[in-house]
Amino acid sequence: MARRLGRQFYDSDHEIEARTGVRIPVIFEHEGEDGFRQREAQTIDELTQRSGIVLATGGGAVLRAENRERIKSRGTVVYLRANPHDLWLRTRRDKNRPLLQTADPRARLEQLFQERDALYRECATFVIETGRPSVNALVNMVLMQLEVAGIVPSTPDVAHGVPDSALFEGAPASLSKDDANVGGQDATPPNGDDQGQATPMSPVRDNFPR
Repeated sequence: MARRLGRQFYDSDHEIEARTGVRIPVIFEHEGEDGFRQREAQTIDELTQRSGIVLATGGGAVLRAENRERIKSRGTVVYLRANPHDLWLRTRRDKNRPLLQTADPRARLEQLFQERDALYRECATFVIETGRPSVNALVNMVLMQLEVAGIVPSTPDVAHGVPDSALFEGAPASLSKDDANVGGQDATPPNGDDQGQATPMSPVRDNFPR
């Protein structure tokens, strides 16, 4: 998606990991979910002030009102809506999702979906039901909506290929006012392998306890 639009791609979760030097489960272990959400809110605030980007957010980003307000007011938000069963298929082998490390992750996904779906819709400029299309088909669906709305110019290469890393499925997505951001409901590419090449925002490192 980012490459098709000729924009830089950022992932808020990857940015947090780059700043702290540890994986998200370690942050949850040391600081709890509240500590992680505070870091997430700060990162999203900084990233959404940038222009010309595509931004993928973590699934729980919409839980905080300030995050919802920032992505709505600073971007065009595309919610790539996936049902809990498809989300479970994409995330069942992912050990980097602390909220899913339970005895019944499928039931947990159902619960999270019920809690978050309305919040995603509150933020969304567009809601796209993902189903199980190819990455190319899903990117084309998003671009068509953006082009029809006049948010991005018509692109002659819409039918061309796009790498899996450019789009996150099962996610709310955001495009900045004059640009584009795309983000997520614990988003994972359709092949279940997160290979997105996020652009590092800065070399700044937090003093994370070890």
